[in-house]
Amino acid sequence: MRVLAVSDTHIPERASRIPREVEEFVSGRGYDVAVHAGDLVDESVIDFLRSVGREVYVVRGNADYLRLPRYAKFEVGGVVFGVFHGDGIYPRGSIPQLSRVAVKLGVGVLVSGHTHAQFVAYDKVGVVHVNPGSLTGAWGGWGGSGVPSLIEVSLGEGRVLVELYELEGGRVVRKGSWEFAPRGGGSGAP
Repeated sequence: MRVLAVSDTHIPERASRIPREVEEFVSGRGYDVAVHAGDLVDESVIDFLRSVGREVYVVRGNADYLRLPRYAKFEVGGVVFGVFHGDGIYPRGSIPQLSRVAVKLGVGVLVSGHTHAQFVAYDKVGVVHVNPGSLTGAWGGWGGSGVPSLIEVSLGEGRVLVELYELEGGRVVRKGSWEFAPRGGGSGAP
């Protein structure tokens, strides 16, 4: 089972579209779930996610004016996921504060955005934190990498595999990989 995690597309305000190379990379990869952690801005991004994922979960970011939920929660392969944009967390991307949100939601994996900088972290309460950065490489109020990026989470055979991809030199390239073994209640543990 495979989950696509993206965030912060900001179309059309800060980016005109998802880069063609990124669209081609994710198309046909067979995602069971496609997740957007907010600041999509335009509803056309939801249509794109529907074209690549069997199930789609999208939450509202601070730049969104669409009628979207603030949080989403779902289960894949026995692992409980939560989705939250991350606005209202200071400093942006604070793992201890994001962990409080994850515990409140009762999830083992929390997908967040808002920083425009991609990261994967495992906290002391047993939550895997996944921030895919910006799918378009859009600039953010806090900076960010400026590089289009996404994360895939694969589940199966007693493991959670998190892979970070970035657009580099006209190709989508895997930049990192982390593996976690699921633990009771759907939490990930290294």
